[in-house]
Amino acid sequence: MAMPATISVKVQREPFDVSAETALLTRGRTDVGALVTFTGICRGDENGQPIAALTLEHYPGMAEAEIESHVAEAARRWPLAGAIVIHRYGRIAPGEDIMMVATASSHRAAAFAAADFLMAYLKTRAPFWKQVEKAGGKSWVEAKADDDAAAARWTGPAGSNDQAAE
Repeated sequence: MAMPATISVKVQREPFDVSAETALLTRGRTDVGALVTFTGICRGDENGQPIAALTLEHYPGMAEAEIESHVAEAARRWPLAGAIVIHRYGRIAPGEDIMMVATASSHRAAAFAAADFLMAYLKTRAPFWKQVEKAGGKSWVEAKADDDAAAARWTGPAGSNDQAAE
């Protein structure tokens, strides 16, 4: 009998510990054969210009619900043992972690695909607004066409771009 999936979504101001969070997905589980993690880190430049910080804003409650619905979609598409999404908000300095996605499955293809699916969503459609702070002032970050193209791969019916096991 398969163990139930461990699902966690957090939107928080505080930094997080990637190792501690991913240990939650695998502790006591013998059905996990693959753990894929991605951590987004604030870069110190944008388009070659130094930045002082990023400020991320969101609608509390709505952001969590939206992310949870996409994690649930990933769990429907792939046989996941678990998934964690953490996204920070507030002022984030270069070198600090912004967000993380971790997916666990029996097989690597499902873990990689689910992580890619969740990253594409978070980058293009999650309800966060990002402002970059440079020496010359602050500006809102616009969506990027290459991020939208990456996300478009996952818009077909469930199963069309999915690979469950390898």
